[in-house]
This record gives sequence, C-alpha cells and structure tokens, in this order.
Amino acid sequence: MALGRFLARVFALLVTTFPLSKLVKIIRLNLKIAFPYLADAELQQLSKHAIRNELMAYFEFISIWGASNQKNIQRIHQVHGEELLHAALAAQKGVVLIAPHFGTWEVMNVWLAQHTNMTILYKPVKNPQVDVFVREARSREQAHLVPTNETGVRQIFKALKQGGTTVILPDHSPDLGGEMVDYFGIPLASSSLSAKLIQKTKAQALLIYTIRTEHGFDCYIEAIDPQIYAGSAVDGTRIIHQSLEDLIQRYPQHYHWSYKRFSANPALHKIYNIDEADALAKVAAVRSNA
Repeated sequence: MALGRFLARVFALLVTTFPLSKLVKIIRLNLKIAFPYLADAELQQLSKHAIRNELMAYFEFISIWGASNQKNIQRIHQVHGEELLHAALAAQKGVVLIAPHFGTWEVMNVWLAQHTNMTILYKPVKNPQVDVFVREARSREQAHLVPTNETGVRQIFKALKQGGTTVILPDHSPDLGGEMVDYFGIPLASSSLSAKLIQKTKAQALLIYTIRTEHGFDCYIEAIDPQIYAGSAVDGTRIIHQSLEDLIQRYPQHYHWSYKRFSANPALHKIYNIDEADALAKVAAVRSNA
C-alpha cells in the first residue's frame, strides 16, 4: 500500500501542476460550489489535497481488494465509536450504516464483517474481469451482494427485519426520479432509500467513515439525529444530507469530489460542460431561489 500511496502522490502532483484533466476541473468546480465563501488561495490548497486524497484512495482500493481479510484488518489502527455499533447490533432491530464517498471506505467492510451479516446493494462494473475481482472482494466473509433494483431492496428490508445490517452510499444521484432535497443549499434529485429503510424497519442508523493515517486507517462510527425516525422520507433524507455536510465541513479534503452531484437539478444539468464562471452563476441563481 505504501507504493500505491507514493504513486498516487506523484500522479496527483502531475495533474495539479498540469490541470488538463476533466477530473480536476470537476473537483475544483464542486469545491467552489460547496464552499463559495472560501478565498481563491484556500480553494487552491484544498483542491490539491482533495485530488491527492481521492487518487490515493483509488490505489488503496486495489490493494484492499487484493489483500486478505487479516491483512486489511491489520491496516485499521483504531475504530472510534465502536460501542455504538455493538449497542445497535444488540438491539436486534437491524442496522443501516450510512457510508458516504469519503476516504477509503472499502477497508471498513472487512472490519464490519467480523461483527454482523451484511446485505449490500451492488451495481456490476462494466469491465467483466474487474467486476469479478471487485465482486469477490466485497462478498468475502459475511457480505451478501444484491442487485440495485426492487428485488435487491426487498432483500435488504427482509435482512433488516431479521436483525441484519446494510451499508448504503447515500450521495449518488438516482438514475430516475428522486426527491428534490437540499445539499449544500442546492435542491438536488436525491434517493430517499436510506431514510425509508430506517423509518419503515426502525433499524438503528449510524454514519461510518474512514480517514487515512500515516501507516493505515482510522475508522469512525457516529450516531445520526434520532429525528430521522419522525416525519417523511424527505425529512429523513434531509437529516442524512445534513450529517454528510457536517462531516464534509470537518474534513473536506477527504471527500470524493469527482462525482457530478450538483447536476441533479434541472437548471444545472449541463454545468460540468460549460465555462466555470457561467456554471457558478447558474448555481448562485438556484441557491438564491432555494
């Protein structure tokens, strides 16, 4: 993993020194949207750290998928909030773990599998050989992968009602539909699946994430506002978004900013394909009307 981190640092240095990559442009635009109050110098520095960390995570994913469970568990130095997971499992009401695209989240699956059976939505990778590699790595131990459709969702509901666990990545834009829920002050089409799972099954809801250390990783488990059990699925999704925003505000350099999340609004559909100044002007207009 040390070699992978070194290569990622070199690659990150190249792409930030010669910012020709579309990936870099997406990351920088997303940062400017999320943090419009930051000075240019601060944004430049944050952008460099975010690009480096995301690239390092990609190299680390490959190392994690190819390593044994024992090796990966040894890479985790400390799990903060471990008692929250054990208490949630002891309640036997099911557990929904909210895991944003943050840090090197894949390493935490191995640790979780020691303590609970997991049912996880899985969308196949386009490359067949890569798909086999990733699928086998994610399904080791007690992880059961189900398709990202109604059949898979039904299996997750069943597992939760039997006291099982699922892990949901909540910061994707739905392929179709979705509710318009604010994210960094911008209404975006958002999946309410996580909130529905939590509200309908009364499963315990926890936020999980991982932060890179010098020689490995520290994992974190945090409670989510109990108000998520009240109100509608949109209200619950809003609470999840707020949890993500709070986390990202604390550690913005570890979030994966390369996803085109802010295009999930009809007025912002093409912002990643137009001039940055025009894109930011459209975002400002949407935010002011929100």
